Amino acid sequence: MFPVIYICVLFIQETHRMYLQKLDEITKLQNSCSSSISSHRKRLQEVSLLVNKCSTGPAEEDAKTLDEIKEKIKTRPNAFFEMESYIPKKNGLYLSLVLGNVNVTLLSKQSKFAYKDEYEKFKLCLTVLLLLFSIICYFFVSYRFLDAILNFLLVWYYCTLTIRESVLITNGSRIKGWWVFHHYVSAFLSGVMLTWPDGILYKTFRNQFLAYSLYQSFVQCLQCYYQSGCLYRLRALGERHNMDLTVEGFQSWMWKGLTFLLPFLFFGHFWQLFNSLSLFRMAQLPDCKEWQVSASMLLLHFYIFCACSYTSLNCV
Repeated sequence: MFPVIYICVLFIQETHRMYLQKLDEITKLQNSCSSSISSHRKRLQEVSLLVNKCSTGPAEEDAKTLDEIKEKIKTRPNAFFEMESYIPKKNGLYLSLVLGNVNVTLLSKQSKFAYKDEYEKFKLCLTVLLLLFSIICYFFVSYRFLDAILNFLLVWYYCTLTIRESVLITNGSRIKGWWVFHHYVSAFLSGVMLTWPDGILYKTFRNQFLAYSLYQSFVQCLQCYYQSGCLYRLRALGERHNMDLTVEGFQSWMWKGLTFLLPFLFFGHFWQLFNSLSLFRMAQLPDCKEWQVSASMLLLHFYIFCACSYTSLNCV
């Protein structure tokens, strides 16, 4: 019995030694690939400058050669982008502030896809939860404490989205900057609602905000379902990057489902404008002393209305 256990321990130790050796080799290969890509980027820029200088009045054969070189140069940045998505790199400012200098690069396609799918499921599950919570607060319970829980969930939800999206960007996702910035603003807006003290003005705006939150969660469920179907079809056709999210990609055949979704989206945007006008009227009242009304709430609601109206066609 004991010899068998001893042999098993030796086998495990040898396996662990090989694992550490391979891990060290992987680290060296990663550093080598990273330095090689950086040097090739510099050379590509130099070649691009030379091609632009030589493109003034060349012969016909030289012009064809230059066109071929330009086409190859255009494809190289995408190739470097694909390579870098599997190589550890420094975190951006936001991730550095939140997580520190922690490597968040996932090394396998399976890990990347699993994290991306978890992100999509997280959005859908939290949207459904917020929808149910909004229904409870709007129709059944009218307590400031429960309202604070709902607003805290919104703050946590949007803050978590920004972190996860930053991790996805590090791993090669082509998330638009306006999409992430929109979540920063939404998190700040939810924080303002969370700190709004209970009073006459809060009670006046409460039902309007809860109704909008309920409607927004419902539309986000519809939007997530529509976008997931579109992106699944694009991936099946091989026309999108595997790490793309449900906020990327648009083609003509998507209008079939979009015609059903667009009225809901634009109605929500105009509802947001109505919220801004209501807050503006509240800010004009003589007994309005809350900074949440007079400053941040008005500006943020109006900003989100403008941003969402501008990006509606892009996000779907």
